[in-house]
Amino acid sequence: MNIEGLYELFKKSCLVDTDTRNIRKGSIFFALKGANFNGNKFAEEALNKGASYAVVDEEEYKRKGNIILVEDVLTSLQKLANYHRRQLKCPIIALTGSNGKTTTKELINVVLSKKYKVNATKGNLNNHIGVPLTLLSMTEDTEVGVVEMGANHHKEIALLSGIAEPDFGYITNFGKAHLEGFGSVEGVIEAKSELYDFLIVNDKKVFVNPSDKIQMQKTEKAKRILFSSDIRFEEVNPFVKLSYNTVQIQSNLIGKYNYNNIAVAITIGVQFDVAMDDIKEAIESYAPDNNRSQIIKKNSNKIILDAYNANPTSVQAAIENFKLLKDSFKVVILGDMFELGENSHKEHQYIVDLMDACEFDESIVVGANFYDTTTNSQQFINFESLKEKLLTKKYTNATILVKGSRGMALERVLEYLN
Repeated sequence: MNIEGLYELFKKSCLVDTDTRNIRKGSIFFALKGANFNGNKFAEEALNKGASYAVVDEEEYKRKGNIILVEDVLTSLQKLANYHRRQLKCPIIALTGSNGKTTTKELINVVLSKKYKVNATKGNLNNHIGVPLTLLSMTEDTEVGVVEMGANHHKEIALLSGIAEPDFGYITNFGKAHLEGFGSVEGVIEAKSELYDFLIVNDKKVFVNPSDKIQMQKTEKAKRILFSSDIRFEEVNPFVKLSYNTVQIQSNLIGKYNYNNIAVAITIGVQFDVAMDDIKEAIESYAPDNNRSQIIKKNSNKIILDAYNANPTSVQAAIENFKLLKDSFKVVILGDMFELGENSHKEHQYIVDLMDACEFDESIVVGANFYDTTTNSQQFINFESLKEKLLTKKYTNATILVKGSRGMALERVLEYLN
């Protein structure tokens, strides 16, 4: 079946599922494959649970008339998403970057939602499967689409840009993330800039932070929309406060590093003619969740939980911001950073050197990578050994920063911090 025919089936319900645990009635089930599973085997189960059709790419599983055989299921999903995108009448904003993608996406979403029906990436569905699913969730009622794009190898952003065909783009920053796949910071810049390449070739627009020299250089040939000089940073303690002209905005976001994320949301809001009062209300009412820079009060202690993700750039920013806080007793708990390849030891050593130089009241690192460094911090090889310390340590009136890669699951410390 060609994409046009598949699209006619899609239009009957406008629902696509890829997991038999969450089948919706009337959907099309795409039998994707992974390293440890073969979705083809679940095609009939999906139909039995209510799917109208199943798409497979192994002939032995085409056992019913409503099971559709294609050459490759993933490719068909991506082509269907691109075909659907071309039928949509709404502008699409794409964003990528090393840090702050999801927070920025959420800020853009809440600002634009003050005026438009916005469909934005759910959670972090930002890869070669998540982007197509995001596009396919958009309907004729969608007035603006916001698509987050993630990558850990070259050509991934180019692929996602080709599927989403955005009208606007933004790159949060170029940092030391996924160095194992990109090889170096230069590799990160080259890979993330694939979004710029698409937008420039297709005569689309980019939002650019004018204070970022690399971003300005990479977008010299692009149609640029720069952050307004009327957006000004005011202070952070611990939440970012900024202003636009005479309007003061007090956010619920921790750390000066979130200033740019807020600034682009304001810039996009202004570009899309959202009233300034609505922009202010949207930003001030947004509070992060899912372990992203959350402040949690526990007894007399204040915990800054930022355990969703970590790389050298974001950890450095978190430490430097934490040092600026005026709290009297500060504790840092850091977990390993992953996907750094041959740069891992150097980057972990750099972070502990930075932390030691800050001379926090107490500094703790956990994980095999940090355990291998030379530091004044307390070191723990794994979470269980850290847990033993926390069970015996009683903090009082402390401000505690908790940050680590998702795989470290450092949010578990909440249970053991008094």
